[in-house]
Amino acid sequence: MACTVIVGGFFGDEGKGKIASYLAISDKLAAMVRAGCGTNAGHTVVYKGEKFKLRQIPCGFVNEKTKLYMSAGVLVDPEVIIKEIEETNTKERLKIDFHTGIIEPQHRERDTGTAISKIIGTTGSGSGPCNVDRASRVGKVAKDVPELAEYLCDVAREVNELIDAQENVVLEGTQGTFLSLYHGTYPFVTSKDVCASAICSDVGIGPTKIDDVLVIFKAYVTRVGEGPLEGELSEEETIKRGWQEKGTVTGRTRRASPFNYKLAKRAVFLNGATQCALTKLDVVFPDAKGIKTFEELPREAVGFIREVEAQLKIPVTLIGTGPGVEEIIDRRSDLLR
Repeated sequence: MACTVIVGGFFGDEGKGKIASYLAISDKLAAMVRAGCGTNAGHTVVYKGEKFKLRQIPCGFVNEKTKLYMSAGVLVDPEVIIKEIEETNTKERLKIDFHTGIIEPQHRERDTGTAISKIIGTTGSGSGPCNVDRASRVGKVAKDVPELAEYLCDVAREVNELIDAQENVVLEGTQGTFLSLYHGTYPFVTSKDVCASAICSDVGIGPTKIDDVLVIFKAYVTRVGEGPLEGELSEEETIKRGWQEKGTVTGRTRRASPFNYKLAKRAVFLNGATQCALTKLDVVFPDAKGIKTFEELPREAVGFIREVEAQLKIPVTLIGTGPGVEEIIDRRSDLLR
């Protein structure tokens, strides 16, 4: 790999953090760059027995040699990111673009209690109102905030230089394809586009610099907040199947449905996917828990993976068999030769 985009294939919560963390270690990433929206996105990383719930820091922090960048297209809440920098001990290797948008307290206040926030079921993080101000050209950017001064740099330039030097770089997206402002289930969406092409523009990477687009799917579908969810299961059935989850940012119960091939196919063409990852296979197929090789998987799990590949017409290269970063089956050396 040289430059790879990671994007969610459904409504977020697909396990992008786990996959990003794994790639940082397995592929010895030179850099991971956060794109997407802001603190309304939560990524969970379980590494060496410790659980990290992140809203800002790129999940590549698990590799101490990986440089971490916040792109110009994302939003940063100074209180949140400084706290996460301390928690992850990344002060010496995290950089923020001069033009990264800034979430202020007034944005959080505007993001709660309004009619639209109640209808959509927003996270209350302030990301939507901040993007409104940004589009109106009245919002602050990182270079306006003294407490962030030591982290500032030209992220687009540095990341392009790394790619030109053939270093391994991952652009880490947030949310999921169908929360895109343009391509999602409008109006039940986030406040910007979060598909692969938007991830590139957030960072300042031209499309010719991208080698792979890795779309992440969970082995079932979940959604936090309001909006349509085809095939939605009752809470009773969700609990029975062991699929009930809580949102990383809000703590709200995620609604669930079986794997949706129609949405997955659309996500593939909207993002120009070259490969995909399947996470939480062990939740749907408990006998797959902790397995490290494809050949050891139970027959039903293999059949499901084969069906995904047949319908989406791209390889399933990474398979999550547990919550830990290392609980992954990596098929890339066999499938992408």
